[in-house]
Amino acid sequence: MANPSIASVTPVPASADEAESWVRGELIRSLMRSARGSYIVSAALMPAMVGLNWIYVPRWELLTWLAAGLIATACRAWGARVYAVRYAGRSAAAQQQFTERYGFIWSTSAVVWGLSILLFFERTPQVNQFMSWLIVAGVGTFPLNGLALHPPLLKRYVNTLFITMLGAVLIRLVSINLVEPHFQYGFLMPILHWFLLLRAGRHIHETARNSLELLFHNHILIKSLTQQRQAAVAAVAMKNRFLASAAHDMRQPVLALSLYADWLRNEPELVLELAPKIVRATHAVNALFDSMFDLARIDSGQVRLHIERVDVAELLHDLELQYRPVAESRGLDFRVHVTEGSFLTDPIRVRRMIGNLLANAIKYTTDGGVLLASRQTRDGLRVEVWDTGIGIAPEHLRDVFLEFYKVADHAGTSDGFGLGLAIVARLSHVLGHPVSVRSRLGSGSVFRVALHDADEAVAQARVSASGG
Repeated sequence: MANPSIASVTPVPASADEAESWVRGELIRSLMRSARGSYIVSAALMPAMVGLNWIYVPRWELLTWLAAGLIATACRAWGARVYAVRYAGRSAAAQQQFTERYGFIWSTSAVVWGLSILLFFERTPQVNQFMSWLIVAGVGTFPLNGLALHPPLLKRYVNTLFITMLGAVLIRLVSINLVEPHFQYGFLMPILHWFLLLRAGRHIHETARNSLELLFHNHILIKSLTQQRQAAVAAVAMKNRFLASAAHDMRQPVLALSLYADWLRNEPELVLELAPKIVRATHAVNALFDSMFDLARIDSGQVRLHIERVDVAELLHDLELQYRPVAESRGLDFRVHVTEGSFLTDPIRVRRMIGNLLANAIKYTTDGGVLLASRQTRDGLRVEVWDTGIGIAPEHLRDVFLEFYKVADHAGTSDGFGLGLAIVARLSHVLGHPVSVRSRLGSGSVFRVALHDADEAVAQARVSASGG
């Protein structure tokens, strides 16, 4: 039957790797919970044993045995106290250590009860012997439900008890020369009892262990379902934020286009003044759509990567040609520092990653400049984008890589879509180029991209997984 003490358990571990250790530790904890006070029951039966044999056995033998029993009971109480203070809340390894270090206290109790056979066997009336045998059998059976939770301790206790009992029986048989006429070989019953206790203990242990394993797997299942539910809720929230942000960001350039169109219809002579504004508004809409399509392609797993060796100096030179005019048009100093090297990647996607970082650096910098640099480090080649812009507060550093995330009251965010760094994060994961950021509010930021060689099969598998 299952042990009721397993209903109260310590927290279930989070991973399957910890399951076996947790089950073993919890079985020992359950053993100790079920053993609370059992030594008191054992102690209470000792006076009954003494009383049954009081007028038939020398009192010094009875009192000596009783004193030994009380000492064994004190050892059990001391062991329970040690466990509660030093081991109860510790790891499974500590639980195992307790049983190995203090298992002798159960053996001590087993020896005392095994020696009780010397008090009554073939020395008292058969009725008294029968009652004494029942007490000893009860002492052997009563702790079974708890000790079975840790088979080594059960075997140690039961084997010690019955070996001592059989030894005591043999001593008594020798002392009476094996010729007492009323001896009926009833002492052979303990051997059967011994076998049955060990067999029942195995079944109890298997039942308890299966219950704990089922509890663990149920916990993992519940955790998985909870995570899936949270992911679904997050996906819905992201979708809502996506639609709301996209609608909000698209409304401004589309509204501007509408106003410029009405203005041009009513005053066609202003075409030279309005045409550049219409072009800028059109470019803004196209930029938003391009970013949304980039994210959609990555998330749907439809991106086809082309991994090849890329020269870092050539990559930085191409980016300089593209972004230096933009920086200088804002009055910013644009510097480039090149360390020679090459790495395996998708050139189009890595250029998009670093380009987005440069675009952000230029957008959020009003004074000073931007530095694009490549460096060799102990961990390999990396590209860094430094700026002297407005910086990012520590509490926003992780969130800036989320879709449509914009720091509230952050200068320069009103004309952005909040997608640039989200695309960087997606491509970083796909290509295996980790991105890190350090920033100080009001002093600028630095984004670092580790240029580890990309594995085409792994990268494509990550893209496919994104679409799954």
